[in-house]
Amino acid sequence: MKRYVILWGMIYSLLIAGFSHAEGLPDFTDLIERHSPAVVKITAVGRSGPRSSGHGAPPGQPIPEIFRELLEQRQMPREQGSLGTGFIIDSEGYILTNDHVVGVANEIKVVLNDQREFEAKLVGRDERSDLALLKIDAKHLPTLELAKNENLKVGQWVVAIGSPYGLDYSASAGIVSAIGRAIPSAHSESTYVPFIQTDVAINPGNSGGPLFNLKGEVVGINSQIFSPTGSSVGLSFAIPSSLALDVVSQLKDKGRVDRGWLGVYLQDVDKGLANSMGLDKARGALVSDVAESGPADKAGIQVGDVIVKFQDQGINHSSDLPHLVGRTRPNTKVAMTIMRKGKEQIIQVKVGSLPGSPDEVQAQTTLSNNTSKDLLGLSLVGFTRTGPNGPSAGVQVKTVKPDSPAAKAGLKAGDVITQLAFNEINNLNDYQKVVGGLKKNESYAVRFYREGRAVFRSIIIEN
Repeated sequence: MKRYVILWGMIYSLLIAGFSHAEGLPDFTDLIERHSPAVVKITAVGRSGPRSSGHGAPPGQPIPEIFRELLEQRQMPREQGSLGTGFIIDSEGYILTNDHVVGVANEIKVVLNDQREFEAKLVGRDERSDLALLKIDAKHLPTLELAKNENLKVGQWVVAIGSPYGLDYSASAGIVSAIGRAIPSAHSESTYVPFIQTDVAINPGNSGGPLFNLKGEVVGINSQIFSPTGSSVGLSFAIPSSLALDVVSQLKDKGRVDRGWLGVYLQDVDKGLANSMGLDKARGALVSDVAESGPADKAGIQVGDVIVKFQDQGINHSSDLPHLVGRTRPNTKVAMTIMRKGKEQIIQVKVGSLPGSPDEVQAQTTLSNNTSKDLLGLSLVGFTRTGPNGPSAGVQVKTVKPDSPAAKAGLKAGDVITQLAFNEINNLNDYQKVVGGLKKNESYAVRFYREGRAVFRSIIIEN
């Protein structure tokens, strides 16, 4: 009997603790009541045909599998009268939303919380950040405040208000799942938006709506979701408000956004590359290619450099750098800390202005009849470019021996090797000389082109 009394006592204690915990959960009612009036429903009419979402990957750039379906959905043709959300940021009628909500629509209609309907003028749009600024002819409107600094931490509560599937002013809540999430961009080597990832229920129609913290500040603009079904599965992405403030300011002033540009292609540094490049750990943005006559080229940045700091900001991943550069005004001089052949250097670079995306041109190649085999497990042929893009010279992989050092490093037939152990490879003779001097059980960096993109990997010649 005593045992049962103790057991029931424990159950009662757990129930009381559960109720107390539930009572401590946030109450969103006041936040939603105060801020819903500034959220609007947007209908974009007259759009047709596929268009770029601003978040596809460049040619040859691998897309994380988790984002493939998201990108395909965003590039589908839009139906007439697509729906989205926006919110008022100025009492004189300025409204912020996603670029993919309004795109190149012939007509944009805005419905306010009080059911008034307006035709909106497109002030400006920015595909790279997926933001657009609208203006309606109205005054003394309720507004929302964009936070100048999100100050978010993983696990914080956030709330979204929008029109999923056209169901006006629907609210959903959740937590911040990750910060600074990178999604490949169709316009650059990486993304210019460090997305906020949440598990808030975001569905079609929520795009362009506000994401609030518990203070009622807008910390993000809901932009996209990953979903195998087209509906929420708890993976949603929002554009940070601090980035949006800069975009809004430029769209208001000149109807476009000017971004900083270095002119480099980047990739992450893995453990093997870190060892071969003299880094204490896997960190930084590895320069796999440099645009000719671009800002980085003029400053002396070289292929194989690892950028570890931009101004005072440390760079842990390659995705950390583009949004820092993009938010730097063109013609600004900044200090970059790099690692070059194991030694740290500080280089001053004058940030340029991000150009438009150039049309891709396929390079034609000619292969020599001379073939070479080596201890890396490769069968190679000489390579000479005859088109305008890609490597100018190198050696092309014909076959890769299974379980060889090259196979373990991930090289494939068709790859064009242009650098090995920091030595330029222009032909088979260069390659053979370098390979002949490699030592066993040491890690070396190999640079090659695959589908027009430069990539670094580490390679080890084992006993």
